[in-house]
Amino acid sequence: MGMSVTISVATEQDAEQIFRLQYLCFQSEAALYGNYRIDPLVQTLDSVREEVASDCVFVARLGEEVVGSVRGSVTEDGAASIGKLCVHPRLQGHGIGARLLRAAEAALVERHGAKKFRLSAGHRSEGNLRLYRRVGYETVGTAQGADGVPMIVLEKPASTYATTA
Repeated sequence: MGMSVTISVATEQDAEQIFRLQYLCFQSEAALYGNYRIDPLVQTLDSVREEVASDCVFVARLGEEVVGSVRGSVTEDGAASIGKLCVHPRLQGHGIGARLLRAAEAALVERHGAKKFRLSAGHRSEGNLRLYRRVGYETVGTAQGADGVPMIVLEKPASTYATTA
């Protein structure tokens, strides 16, 4: 195979590739719910650029190509909200999503003092839910997405990360 996938902090130059990748990756999610108005599909490029500039955003790269992405931010209650995790369909199932999650979690603890991590997945998104549970997330409730999709809310404590201060 040659090249390996690397994980790094996203830069301004990555925004357009993240935008395109997100649109590709969330097509299957939209099909699962028959709803093509889910947030990742209607988000604008400018909005992605704003997130890259202000949030904790990581990308997975295969050479120069962005093949995965995740975003995180810390809310007022000290919880880190993690979202829009996506990996190119041709590379799913190789641990890239878990690596992106770990990178975001570590950064959210070290840079922002996150006390716990929170994310959500559509109630029919079995593959995503399986990944989140495998890396330590537990269901804490349900919510209705702004797009009408029923969501499962999952959390895990940030205490699993020891900061090296």
